[in-house]
Amino acid sequence: MSEIRNLINITDFSVEEIDELIRVADDIVKNHSAYENICAHKKLATLFFEPSTRTRLSFEAAMLELGGSVLGFSEAGSSSAAKGESVSDTVRTVGCYVDIIAMRHPKEGAPVVAAQRTTVPIINAGDGGHFHPTQTLTDLLTIKRKKGRLNNMTIGLCGDLKFGRTVHSLIEAMIRYEGIRFVLISPQELQVPDYVKDEMDNAGVEWKEVEKLEDAMGELDILYMTRVQRERFFNEEDYVRLKDSYILDLEKLKAAKEDLTIMHPLPRVNEIAVEVDDDPRACYFFQALCGKHIRMALILYLLGIKREA
Repeated sequence: MSEIRNLINITDFSVEEIDELIRVADDIVKNHSAYENICAHKKLATLFFEPSTRTRLSFEAAMLELGGSVLGFSEAGSSSAAKGESVSDTVRTVGCYVDIIAMRHPKEGAPVVAAQRTTVPIINAGDGGHFHPTQTLTDLLTIKRKKGRLNNMTIGLCGDLKFGRTVHSLIEAMIRYEGIRFVLISPQELQVPDYVKDEMDNAGVEWKEVEKLEDAMGELDILYMTRVQRERFFNEEDYVRLKDSYILDLEKLKAAKEDLTIMHPLPRVNEIAVEVDDDPRACYFFQALCGKHIRMALILYLLGIKREA
């Protein structure tokens, strides 16, 4: 590829491009040995200005399994950001050393700024409460593998729908598929922002809001649980009041469909009881594995590397 492609928001990729990423991710599982050295001598920088476990490690595992190498940092304090260096300068400098960058930042829009100055592809690994496109790709791959389709289903989104960047990105992705219906389950204080509701309306997607998980359980094909994020609250009292709003347990699941798919971007605090982990409908750890596969496919796509037939 002569043109630098970045992934800042899930809508940067067409439905057809996402379908191709899913195809490659599945091929990686089927023909893993064919990909073991496909990124030999390529380097990924993980610039994480905000803590992460799954996203950072899955990016690193993805590049290593492709035969490449990884360098970077896992918190802002261990970078020159602690000295006041701008994101733009950091990205331009790091671009001299690597072939591709994955960046997480607590400020919304930071990856957009970085993409304007980059000389290598940039992947947004999460920017504040804004977007998390690689989690969305993970979610889409999980849904496709579990349901065999990405259309004609009812998706329940539960918990922190106001600050949850994974929720916003998933809605943006799914409104492009036919027959999608959303049930938004949250307290009033944590409802989906108006701009996301406007996007659903403009796409002609059916949606409704409820405050009780029990009121929606029986109609759901997908239940996407989220945690109430302490780091997004300015007021500790508000966090304490809302943090236990929704807890999924086996009792609540009695009303659910037998083929319900339960998802969660993780980390979990207490919003899914541990007893649910052994239920065959629980897919959140499988979802984490899908994250590695889709990030492998994404790295290859942005670097313009294809497996030889």
